[in-house]
Amino acid sequence: MQARAVAAVREHDRRLASEHGGEHGGDALWIACTHGDVIKAVIADAYGIHLDGFQRVTADPASVSVIRYTELRPFVLHVNHTGARLSAALAGPAPKEEATAETDGQSNGEPQAPPAAGVPSSDAVVGGSTD
Repeated sequence: MQARAVAAVREHDRRLASEHGGEHGGDALWIACTHGDVIKAVIADAYGIHLDGFQRVTADPASVSVIRYTELRPFVLHVNHTGARLSAALAGPAPKEEATAETDGQSNGEPQAPPAAGVPSSDAVVGGSTD
């Protein structure tokens, strides 16, 4: 069940990215509504949890869980969200005119290092460095 569900989710996400990636900047948002155990199995896979542990994930009825799939790995952004402020948590990056080119957005004001070659901007690097 987990393998079929995860394969379907990843294929659908890839298809949307290839068909609509340009108009959404590669960040198309889509919804999958299904049985709680299927949702928990997909979340467990995104966390890297073996199927034996998927019952440790909670997915209440009508809750929202958000997973961002990148070329290298999935990122779990929200699990079992039932609050009213989900839209604020899903806000995209600041418009380019608000972003500063001189810093990486952190308070220390250090210059931003260019990303390592071959690392998609939407993906995190293990260890947190692109050097």
